[in-house]
Amino acid sequence: MRFSGKFYRAHHPKWSASPLSGEGAAIRGARFNPKRVPTLYLALMLEGAVIEAAQGFGHKFEPLTLCMYEVDCEDIVDLRTEADRAVADVSYERMACAWSLDLADRREPASWLIARRLIAGGAAGILAPSFAHRARPDMTNLVLWEWGPDVPYKVELYDPAGRLPKDHSSWPAQPRSV
Repeated sequence: MRFSGKFYRAHHPKWSASPLSGEGAAIRGARFNPKRVPTLYLALMLEGAVIEAAQGFGHKFEPLTLCMYEVDCEDIVDLRTEADRAVADVSYERMACAWSLDLADRREPASWLIARRLIAGGAAGILAPSFAHRARPDMTNLVLWEWGPDVPYKVELYDPAGRLPKDHSSWPAQPRSV
């Protein structure tokens, strides 16, 4: 399916120089991307983006950079409803797996198997419910494995005033103590 709209992302300020890279997710993997697979996780709602980044505020709230993205992508698999998941042959239980615990136990998460199968089938991404702690049922994420500056996989960062840094030079090599 083709999906277009405004999406949001709250991420570590260090990534504000490359908010379209997807490399942060590729470093250790995440729910819907195996390690070394660059992936862009976006939320349909601003509140959802903050909950995703802060994982439900289970700890002290760390600084985040909030960004808005304009998306116009084809080949998106909708996994938001039971009927959608049945069409894609995806179970909610496998999507909702405890992926980080699986990794800690040296098992491949079931959600990675879903991602691998959909990617191999030509999917550019998925629309999925949020699995973050304290996420409401109406919170939706767009997870992209294919994106770029042009249609059919267009994702454009909204930064008309150029406020985001252009490179990582603003970050010290060693953390400063306060």
